[in-house]
Amino acid sequence: MDSHRSLRHYAVITGGYWAFTLTDGAIRMLVVLYFHQLGYSPLAIASLFLFYEFFGIITNLVGGWFGARFGLNITLHLGMALQIFALLMLTVAPEYLSIIYVMCAQAISGIAKDLNKMSAKASIKLFLPTSAEQTTASNQLFKWIALLTGSKNTLKGIGFFLGGLLLTLYGFQSALLILASGLFIAFLLTWFLLPQKLGKTQNKAKFSQLFSNSPAINWLSAARFFLFGSRDIWFVIGLPIYLSTTLNWEFDQIGGFFALWIIGYGLVQALSPALIKLSDSQQTPDGKTTQILAYSLMFCPAGIAAALYSGLNPTSVIILGLGLFAIVFAMNSAVHSYLIVEWSEHDNVAMNVGFYYMANAGGRLSGTILSGLIFQYYDLMGCLIASACLIAITAAISQKLPRHKAI
Repeated sequence: MDSHRSLRHYAVITGGYWAFTLTDGAIRMLVVLYFHQLGYSPLAIASLFLFYEFFGIITNLVGGWFGARFGLNITLHLGMALQIFALLMLTVAPEYLSIIYVMCAQAISGIAKDLNKMSAKASIKLFLPTSAEQTTASNQLFKWIALLTGSKNTLKGIGFFLGGLLLTLYGFQSALLILASGLFIAFLLTWFLLPQKLGKTQNKAKFSQLFSNSPAINWLSAARFFLFGSRDIWFVIGLPIYLSTTLNWEFDQIGGFFALWIIGYGLVQALSPALIKLSDSQQTPDGKTTQILAYSLMFCPAGIAAALYSGLNPTSVIILGLGLFAIVFAMNSAVHSYLIVEWSEHDNVAMNVGFYYMANAGGRLSGTILSGLIFQYYDLMGCLIASACLIAITAAISQKLPRHKAI
């Protein structure tokens, strides 16, 4: 594939991923704030996302095989279509929005999100020529992965703000209709601009190949599980409710704050190749990089908990602590996202990425449930301490990852 065509396809993939991510961030904030407004407990709100994360685990595992067998273009657009359906499901009258109904809608949204993410990230490997010089190709891959991941999270932050803003201006149902309409336009554009056989392997992928047999992929997936569990255990449920009930922030303030945080987080991810200083002999990150970043990250939630316990101004502590957490976590996540694609062969990239994001979804599921449970009984302090413990496990697992040697 020539460089101009590769760049054009990369731009289309990124644009479609951006559109999807706006709706994903917005629907998350809409659901959390709307059902908190209705008087749901933190644990009840957390339960609304149970199926979202659970079905993400299954989707990533099976979706990688499906994408390898039938093409990543199919899985990408299937994810968009399901997200539109999930948004429309929630536009029913408020009396029909039972916990079970919302959980089912979130299940569809979770399937959609992971199909879209797996497809977008796995496809980037296919845009790089296999004959390229290894170091040059690895550097280009790191930059493209970092840019896609970083820009996605920046747009997700804008989606959080958009969700809070649309809820304030138009109400729950109208906000969902606006989001569904915008995503449908993106669906049509990417459908006609991407090659129909993108990511489809020459040899039929076998269902028995779902689970990776590479130790490096397995250890990286385990590290990813605990890394994302450590974030969501305090970020998803505990923090928004803490800002609302303890610091008395308004909904649009919470949405704006989360938007700015994730925008900054995404920018750091996009800039990770430049921010991570490497020696001349080590041009790209490896397992040692992830370990150093994990140990650095561990002190962020622990430090926030210590500062709150000491009676320092909670608003200042949260803002400054979250800023530091965003920088280190974003760099760690960007390196993980690069390594899973770099360590995968072209024919196995979809299945390996799917397996890896299955672990990611498992960590998010565990973190989401624990966030509601721990916050309900131990407040934000308990969530932060639990986060530090999970990061310590991530750092320990990272010792098993390869250091610039054959996988």
